[in-house]
Amino acid sequence: MSKLLCIKASPRGERSKSGRVADALVAAHGAANPGDEVDELNVFEADLPAMAGLAVQAKYEILHGGRPTPEQADAWAAVERVIERFTSADKVVIATPMWNFGIPYRLKQYVDLLLQPTYTFSFSPEEGYAGLVTGRPAVVVYARGGDYSAPEAAPADMQRPYVEHILRFIGFTDVRSIVVEPTLAGGPDVAADRLAAAVAQAEELAGTL
Repeated sequence: MSKLLCIKASPRGERSKSGRVADALVAAHGAANPGDEVDELNVFEADLPAMAGLAVQAKYEILHGGRPTPEQADAWAAVERVIERFTSADKVVIATPMWNFGIPYRLKQYVDLLLQPTYTFSFSPEEGYAGLVTGRPAVVVYARGGDYSAPEAAPADMQRPYVEHILRFIGFTDVRSIVVEPTLAGGPDVAADRLAAAVAQAEELAGTL
């Protein structure tokens, strides 16, 4: 039995286009893999710890070979639980809208919790950086109000390149993308057509995970 972690990064619930595509993918995957466990995490609903204060102090104590205080250790344990939930998954689905050309701030907070040396990546002067989260696929669903597929618009897209860079940095080599665009700029009919196409793509892709 495998575990699929579905990470959602929208506060809009059922109105989220990226979330609806991810739901279609998870449903199709479940039909094909009824024994798999599904773990859903919405970063806007989760009680994510702050990467600040005691947690940061604990991180640098550990990095420099020190011993965190009990209070620092407790704060760091909360970060470790977030990381363990992610690294224990055999398959990862991420659904994110574009906010201000990038990702929502709560997804960025989640990324900042995950990217910790010796947990999700390593570094050595001889070999440089190496990802430690390997051997599993990731599917990312991106929703954008505008259309960034044209060459002149592509430089403004700091959503997809960032997410894919992060995943590859921590070790993912099988990263698949589904893009829903435009969800606003083309009007409701275009948005509905693009959403339907993305759902169909998700359902087809689900059988290959």
